[in-house]
Amino acid sequence: MSELREHIRASLSNEALQIALDANTERRLRGRALAFESIPDWRERRQRAHTIRADVIEHLDEYLNQFIERNQENGVIVHCAKDEAEAVRIILQIAKNAPLRDPAEQKILVAKSKSMVSEEINLNHALEAEGIRVVETDLGEYIIQLRNEKPAHIITPAVHLRRNDVGQLFHEKLGIPYTEDIPTLTNTARKVLREVFLTADIGISGVNFGIIENGAICIVTNEGNGRMVTTLPQTYIALMGMERLLHTLDDLALMLSLLPRSATTQKLSVYTQLLRKPPADQTRHLVILDNGRTQLRNSPLKESLYCIRCGACLNACPVFREIGGHAYVGRDGSIAPYPGPIGSVVSPGLLGENFVHLAQASSLCGACKDACPVDIDLPRMLTRVRAGQAPDLQWRGDKGKGGAGLSWMAKTVLKLYSRVARSPRLFTISQKFAALGSHILAPSSSWIRLPAATGWGYSKDFPQFAGKTFRERYKDSSKQTKRYSGKQENSYPDNQIEKNRGVKIPAEDLVAQFTRELSVLGGKVYEIANVTEEVIQFLRARGIYKIHLEPNVLDESLLKSAGIDFTYKPDPSILVGVTKALCGLADTGSILEAEGTGYSLQASLLPEIHIAVLHKSSILPSLPDAMPLVKETNRAVFITGPSRTSDIEMSLTIGVHGPGEIIVFLV
Repeated sequence: MSELREHIRASLSNEALQIALDANTERRLRGRALAFESIPDWRERRQRAHTIRADVIEHLDEYLNQFIERNQENGVIVHCAKDEAEAVRIILQIAKNAPLRDPAEQKILVAKSKSMVSEEINLNHALEAEGIRVVETDLGEYIIQLRNEKPAHIITPAVHLRRNDVGQLFHEKLGIPYTEDIPTLTNTARKVLREVFLTADIGISGVNFGIIENGAICIVTNEGNGRMVTTLPQTYIALMGMERLLHTLDDLALMLSLLPRSATTQKLSVYTQLLRKPPADQTRHLVILDNGRTQLRNSPLKESLYCIRCGACLNACPVFREIGGHAYVGRDGSIAPYPGPIGSVVSPGLLGENFVHLAQASSLCGACKDACPVDIDLPRMLTRVRAGQAPDLQWRGDKGKGGAGLSWMAKTVLKLYSRVARSPRLFTISQKFAALGSHILAPSSSWIRLPAATGWGYSKDFPQFAGKTFRERYKDSSKQTKRYSGKQENSYPDNQIEKNRGVKIPAEDLVAQFTRELSVLGGKVYEIANVTEEVIQFLRARGIYKIHLEPNVLDESLLKSAGIDFTYKPDPSILVGVTKALCGLADTGSILEAEGTGYSLQASLLPEIHIAVLHKSSILPSLPDAMPLVKETNRAVFITGPSRTSDIEMSLTIGVHGPGEIIVFLV
C-alpha cells in the first residue's frame, strides 16, 4: 500500500486540492438534498430501483440477448467484447474502415463524449497509438486531456483543479491571453470543440442505460457534446458495459428521477437522449463490454453491478472528500478508473489484485450506502473485498483468507485482535493493559503511532483508552433508568405516494408549473396567440434574418414577406433554430424533441438560440407520462433548459456546446 499512502499524504498536504474538494462536497451535498425534496417518496423509489437492478443482474444473460436482438432489428451493428483487448480491437477495426468526412485528410478524427468504460479499457491511448486523433469534448474531460491526466471524479473529471489552473492551461495549449474568467474559458473551449464536432469522422460515447423493450440506448448529458457526437458524424460508436440494462421505459423514468438528482443535483439533466434506430446517413455500432463483469456477477460482489454511476457515494465519502480521485492508485502506481467507495469495489472486482487494497481506504461509516440512489450496500461490499472475496482473489484460491491489501504486520495485529476479542476474559484484561499503556506512553494526547508498520499515525490515531472499562463504568452508574411507555410518535411518517398517472390535472396548473420550472433553469416562456408574428418580432429585435426552421411550424409566407430567410438544412453559421416540441413536462420544465423532417434535432442543437413552439394541451405532468410518445421514435431528446456546465470550480456557466438560450412559445 506504499503507493496509496504516498498519494494520500500528497493529497492531504495539497491546499489547493483541499479547497477544490471542499467546494465540490458542499455544493453537491446541499444541492442533492434540495433536489430530492421535490420527490418525497424517494425512499420508496430507491427500493424499487434496487429491485429493478437486481432483477436485471439476476437474468442478465437472457435480457442481454433480447437487447441485442432488438438492436439488430433496429439496424444497429452489435459487437460483444469479452475483455479490454477485444473491445479495443473492435473499435480500431471500425475506425479504420469508417468513411472519412474529408478523403484528403490522412488522419482519422474521433470526437468523444464522456465514457467511464473507455477509461476502463484505456481506449484513448490505444487509438492514439494507431495514429488516430481523439478529442474529449466534455469540458472537464477536455481539460484533463490537455493536462494528460485521468479523471478525478466520475461526474466532474476536473474537480481537483482551480480556475487559475485552467486559465494557465488554456494560455499554454490554446494560445489565448491568460484569464481566470470562467465564461471566457468555457467559450474558448466551445469555439475549439465546435470545429471538432463539425469535422469529426467518428463519434464515440458511453451509454447510461440500454432499454430492452425497444432496443433504445439512453445518454444523459448537460453540455450538448453527447448530442453532437451521436448526431453529426457518419459513424457513431456507443460503448456500453453489459450490466447497464433496464427492462422498460417506465423503469428508465424511475431511474431518471434518481440519477440526475444524485449526480448533478438536477431534476433532469439538460439533454436526455433516446436513440433507437440510426438515421439513414449514419452507421451506428454498439460495443457491449464484459471485461470481468461476468466473474463479478458470479462473486459475492455482484451487488456492485447495480451501480448507475451517479458519483453520489464519492461526494458522501469522508475519505474521498479528503484525498480526491487521483489518490486511488494501484500497486503499480496506476490511477484506478473508478475511484471512491464504488471504485474500491468495482476496480478490484473488474481489474484484479492491483487495486484490491483500495478497500482499506474507507471508514465503513455507511455514508455511501445512505447516498446511493439504488441502495447498494457498499460497506458490506468493501468488507468482502477486504476479506479476499474479489473475483481475482477467488481465482487464485485466496477466498476467505482476509486482510486483502494489508501488510503482513497489519494482518498479524488484526489476527491477534480477533483472537482476543472472541474471549470476554482476554478482552477485559487487554483493555486494562491498553489503558495503562496509553496513559504511560501518551498521557495528554493520543496513543503510540506506528506509521511505518500500519499506516496509523499520519492522518488518524488510536484514541487514548478510557481509565475504566465500559463494564466498570456501567457498574458505577445509577441502576435507575428512565422507562418510557405509551405510543411513540414517528417523526418520519411513511410517505403517501400520490399516483399521478391517469389523474386529470387542470391545464392552467400544468402551464404555470412548466413556466416556473423552465424559468428557474434560465429558459423563457411566452404565452402567445400568433406564433409566426411573435417569432418575426423576436428576430427583428435581435437583428436576425435567417433561421433554421423545422417544416410546418411557422407560416412561411409571412416569414418571406417579413424578409426572414429560412432553411431546413443544418448551417453552423445560423444563430436561431425553430422547432415544434412534442410535449412539455410540467414538473421539470422539459420539452420533448423528436426526429422529423428538416433536421429538427440539429435545429435544437447547433444554433445559439433555440425557439420551441409548444401547444398548451401537450404539457404533461411528468416524465412517465411522456414515455409512450418515445417508444417507437427513432431518435428523441428531452431538453431541460439551456446547455450548461459546472466543470470549472463548480461554477455554473450557461451555453456550452448546445444553445445558450431556450425560448418556448406557448400557443
